[in-house]
Amino acid sequence: MSEQKFKRHQKVKILVIPNEEYVEYYTDTPIKITKGMSGKINLLLPNGQYHVEILDDKEETLAYAPFNEEDLEAEE
Repeated sequence: MSEQKFKRHQKVKILVIPNEEYVEYYTDTPIKITKGMSGKINLLLPNGQYHVEILDDKEETLAYAPFNEEDLEAEE
């Protein structure tokens, strides 16, 4: 198995807008997810994608969505 670039709970920046079909909103009112938003790796999916917890400016959970490794960038 290949080495994973990101670890669980690592903070990342989202480089692409996720496929709306696979977004799981945490609140009743869906918010617009844009490039550059912060997230945190929730878990590694069996298909090699990352399940990412998408966060707002206050570090509150907005949604969850799957991303490919190249769709994410590590944050400090």
